Amino acid sequence: MPHPRTIPPLTVRPADQTYLDRLARSRTAAVRTVTRAQILVAYAAGASCPAIARDLGVPLPTVMRCVKKALALGPRRALDDLPRAGRPPRITAEARAWIVSLACQKPKDLGQAPEFWTESLLARYVREHAAAAGHPSAGQIQQGTISKLLAAQDLHPHRVQYYLQRKDPRFDDKMVQVLHVYQQVTFEFDPADDRRTVRWSYDEKPGIQALRAIAPDRAPQPGVVDQGTWERDYEYQRLGTRTLLAGIDLATGEVLGLVRARHRSREFVEWLQALDAKYDAPVKIQVVLDNHSAHTSKETRAYLATKPNRFEFVFTPVHASWLNLIEMFFAKLAKQCLRGIRVESAEELETRLQQYIDWVNTDPVPFRWKWRLESADPAPAEPDVS
Repeated sequence: MPHPRTIPPLTVRPADQTYLDRLARSRTAAVRTVTRAQILVAYAAGASCPAIARDLGVPLPTVMRCVKKALALGPRRALDDLPRAGRPPRITAEARAWIVSLACQKPKDLGQAPEFWTESLLARYVREHAAAAGHPSAGQIQQGTISKLLAAQDLHPHRVQYYLQRKDPRFDDKMVQVLHVYQQVTFEFDPADDRRTVRWSYDEKPGIQALRAIAPDRAPQPGVVDQGTWERDYEYQRLGTRTLLAGIDLATGEVLGLVRARHRSREFVEWLQALDAKYDAPVKIQVVLDNHSAHTSKETRAYLATKPNRFEFVFTPVHASWLNLIEMFFAKLAKQCLRGIRVESAEELETRLQQYIDWVNTDPVPFRWKWRLESADPAPAEPDVS
């Protein structure tokens, strides 16, 4: 005689029924999950709990717990273990908050030598100072616990992410001035017209190293395993550095460059003289440049005084070289010419830099600024005129 049911029947939706049937026949799922699916499939089909326990060879209390959980939470939730209370945390909430506060301080501010925490260093500091700080529960903490605690707070005290503090009180005004120059280039330039105002972007690229190879490079060998690239000896000899003083015509993309050993006021004036020689007297020359001291020195101002109404300087904000379009050319130079360069002398470096500039000028490409003036508030201010 079949055992009568003491708990209500289980109603399963078609989608859940298909899922349970497939799981009950699975050979890859966990054994306990497959067993629970078989229990629910049999119970939903009308079998009693004792009959299911006998057919599957599992204890009756196991069957009844699974069925009751399915009735209360649904068949899919019944396939998994419910979360348990577990043992109380050994490290108190106050101790955890103290550890988090330590992670947000520098070790040097707490009398330690390192600048930033590592997980092992922080764990050691916590063990040594937990009792004195009133948190004895953290006295035996290990690095793994520290790692989990920091991850829960999304803290990474061993990492450094750099930022640039805005120090120019006129940042927005100067930015608008520069963008206004770029906008004028876009609106006014017509290659068929004689320009009455030319606009250039200027900067220096200092510290370009002249490196001489100690041994000759080995050429790639076609078809030879592991010899399909250039091979180079690790050692090299330093032959000094050079500075590239360069400007780019914002309308045409033409580059004017000088390679010198230094970048003082006299070198900057030399570049201005070369730029001045390119144009007839009526043409006004507008230059976007940064706040380097050579650009506003007595020597520079003395030269500008000899060329009244010839030059107009538009200065980028302090720490905003990204606003200067010549940086795009420097990036192109570094990728196409300077990457891995080796020379026999500093003079050869000068020659090759000038060769690259001449090559660029055979087919100059102007850079176009994408961030328009409309993106910036406030209204344009009057440009700085030298």
